[in-house]
Amino acid sequence: MKLAVIGTGYVGLVAGACFAENGNDVICVDKDESKVRMLRRSKMPIYEPGLEELVRRNRAERRLVFTTALPTAVRQAAIIFIAVGTPQGEDGAADLQHVLDVARQVARAMNGYKVIVDKSTVPVGTAEKIREIVRRETTHPFSVVSNPEFLKQGAAVEDFMKPDRVIIGAEDPRATELMTALYAPFTRTGAPIMVMDCASAELCKYAANALLACRISFMNEIANLCEVFGADVDQVRRAVGSDRRIGPSFLFPGVGYGGSCFPKDVKALLKFSREKGYDFKILCATEQVNAAQKVRIVSKMAAHMGPLKGKTIAVWGLSFKPKTDDMREAPSITIIEKLLAEGAAVQAFDPQAGRIARGIFGNRITLAEKSYDALAGADAMVLVTEWNEFREPDFARMRKLMRSPVIFDGRNLYSKDTMRTHGFTYFSIGR
Repeated sequence: MKLAVIGTGYVGLVAGACFAENGNDVICVDKDESKVRMLRRSKMPIYEPGLEELVRRNRAERRLVFTTALPTAVRQAAIIFIAVGTPQGEDGAADLQHVLDVARQVARAMNGYKVIVDKSTVPVGTAEKIREIVRRETTHPFSVVSNPEFLKQGAAVEDFMKPDRVIIGAEDPRATELMTALYAPFTRTGAPIMVMDCASAELCKYAANALLACRISFMNEIANLCEVFGADVDQVRRAVGSDRRIGPSFLFPGVGYGGSCFPKDVKALLKFSREKGYDFKILCATEQVNAAQKVRIVSKMAAHMGPLKGKTIAVWGLSFKPKTDDMREAPSITIIEKLLAEGAAVQAFDPQAGRIARGIFGNRITLAEKSYDALAGADAMVLVTEWNEFREPDFARMRKLMRSPVIFDGRNLYSKDTMRTHGFTYFSIGR
């Protein structure tokens, strides 16, 4: 099929590359000329395992094209995906101006029947808003489809190529048939293609992310309770996760969730629920628990070390999760800002997010080139992101580099017995 993907952010770039990998002709559109030039050289604006190879291969096969010319892309495509950002407004609502503006541009460029697919994460009712805008701008026939993405950063290519499910919100059979045919090669192993109304499809993404956020905050509360009673959250987590009704996923306590989806989607769901007069109490609590969890580990530092002013704290991990350079709403930002406010000096390292961190903190922190460099002369180290390379470090080398052998493990990466054996004072979450 001939496809256009408007927006080459995280969702649009992954979707475009993966559609091309399955033999479709894909035109990816972005208004940022410098970004388009970069993508034409197969240089990635984001770090995502496997994505660069995918783009490079499909560029070579001429199945994947990058351009700033939206009207040309629309005229050549049968299906147009809107994959632009929906940034969070000051009131928590998703800002739809970019989505609706693209819908307007698409409508003005149409030259026949088109399927217009909303791939961005948008509040319930957005499909109808797009439908109204397009109807005002063109006399050509069209269909509007809601097709939310469920990609995990760090595993996005695999998630797209082998989805758990595909959600298609469609109102007419013609669009349903085209979308089902497009996704059929991705679901040969039996993953369901679920066709439903647009409102239900739009709510699916928010419901999934909100539920996962709730699980994380719930386990963080259980971990905090374990500290009160002297229990071990790892034992509790394994026991609870063995229940088939619950399962083991997203039951790991830590320093809170972050990223581009969970915080934004929770706030947006709260906002459009309130607009309809519904008070989503569980989600309010989820957000409150997460905010408190991000700074709780700094309180642990102060309780053990006393005033943090003048102390040097090493930070391992800056991205909100491993295998990405994304620092949006990352717990590391809240933790570092709190440390700086307390007068501490921060020496930080992340395998991929250093460039992003430099833009956030400037010269207020020291960014190390290597993980062990961040430990030099540190009074304590806090582990924030569980990158694989942090899992089995040289503990003897760490102890020698640090001024004080104190570790605050925000991801329960290490064994308490191992840390004691190596002479560290060790604090974790819920153990």
